[in-house]
Amino acid sequence: MIKFGTGGWRAIIGDEFTRANIRLVAAALARRMKREGADKEGICVGYDRRFLSREALIWFCEVLAGEGIQVFFVNMSCPTPQIMFTVKEKKLPYGAMVTASHNPAIWNGIKLFTFGGRDAAQDVTEAIQEEANSLREDEIRDMGFEEAKTAGIIKIIDPRDAYLDSILGQVNVDAIRKRRLRIVLDPMFGVSLTGLQTILYTCRCDVDVINDRHDAFFGRHLPAPNPDTLVDLQYAVKEHRADVGIATDGDADRLGIIDENGRYVTANEILALLYYYLLEYKGWQGAAVRNIATTHLLDRIAEDHGQECVEVPVGFKHISAGMEAHDALIGGESSGGLTVRGHISGKDGLYAASLLVEMLSVSGKKLSELLQLLYDKYGELHTAEYDWALTEEKREEIAKKIMTDKELPAFNRKVEKVSYLDGCKVYLDGGWVIVRFSGTEPRVRIFAEAETEEEAKRTVKLMADFTGLPWEE
Repeated sequence: MIKFGTGGWRAIIGDEFTRANIRLVAAALARRMKREGADKEGICVGYDRRFLSREALIWFCEVLAGEGIQVFFVNMSCPTPQIMFTVKEKKLPYGAMVTASHNPAIWNGIKLFTFGGRDAAQDVTEAIQEEANSLREDEIRDMGFEEAKTAGIIKIIDPRDAYLDSILGQVNVDAIRKRRLRIVLDPMFGVSLTGLQTILYTCRCDVDVINDRHDAFFGRHLPAPNPDTLVDLQYAVKEHRADVGIATDGDADRLGIIDENGRYVTANEILALLYYYLLEYKGWQGAAVRNIATTHLLDRIAEDHGQECVEVPVGFKHISAGMEAHDALIGGESSGGLTVRGHISGKDGLYAASLLVEMLSVSGKKLSELLQLLYDKYGELHTAEYDWALTEEKREEIAKKIMTDKELPAFNRKVEKVSYLDGCKVYLDGGWVIVRFSGTEPRVRIFAEAETEEEAKRTVKLMADFTGLPWEE
């Protein structure tokens, strides 16, 4: 069965991610577009460097073409945010990207976008999912890719310059040129290299690159920027005596950072630093939007500047909706995705990286110095995050215990409130802990935040023991 989660439809290649299911999703989307009268306005589509991505997109587009849907096909692997930007710029009703983002190499999937370049809302993906699962193969019409190109139904486009020029137009290029930063890039065998190199060379940065070849197995690592996967970047930053190391995930919508000392800077820290920079250095105003598993350091910064911090469920579509509802300045999540008012509604690793480089250049400080200034002002908060693979039986057992029966362990701190907005989040005196099921994989995750890393880990262990999950530090 086809099932959309928080980040689109993702499945294991050859299991549920098959040609037949790809065609079913395309047929369901095409029928929706025709009912809405959006078939002639069209859809922008792209793909990443994963195994089968280009072929999958061609199968997808052949069905769209068979239904008479105008398709704008980006004929090279590209970042997901570039597709979102193009949907917004061209005022298209829909966009699609073949990618499984940060999932393991054996996965692939399709992300869908709607008008304005935003992630498709849950009611949209649920409707497409339901229709796709109700269709039969013999109900699907298609047109060969080359035939559709000749007929003008599929048009090849290259929107890269417009996308990169938009980012360059939103950052302080002059300040970056004066700083002459040395930067190491790690695209993690994904799609960000050409775009980030273009931006940084335009800003006269010195750039070294690692892990840039096309490798559908992502160097046998998870294509997600975290402390375990960015060891090469840590060594490279120290070896080249760089000012900063920048990594992006497989489809370049998430960011990972290594400071000048080779230390991994968490996504929570980056989000807080950029929010503080926009408020304090650029003088902008506005709320922050974060999901329920993201640092409350944002709340402290917002309160200090007379602003609001809005909490939403996991899934960037909720952050985008929250930003629109509150005219927020910044929105982000602890997994490394963020966006800023005036850019696209979705997360963008290239834009976030460019803004971080601007922050270093305008402040004239090292990244470690900026982070210490932030902690000196607002106090330290540290997050611990662990996840476990689940059987369906174990998932049901945990869900019954914490979501249905609403049982909780005995905490050594005061429980201020409990939220079941998305999983179970317990707000504690000086921190919080949350248990939630992944929307993209059969896994459960436990996050905790406290004033020390040790206390955050202890809180995760307490909840893991309570739910019967094995604990290994």
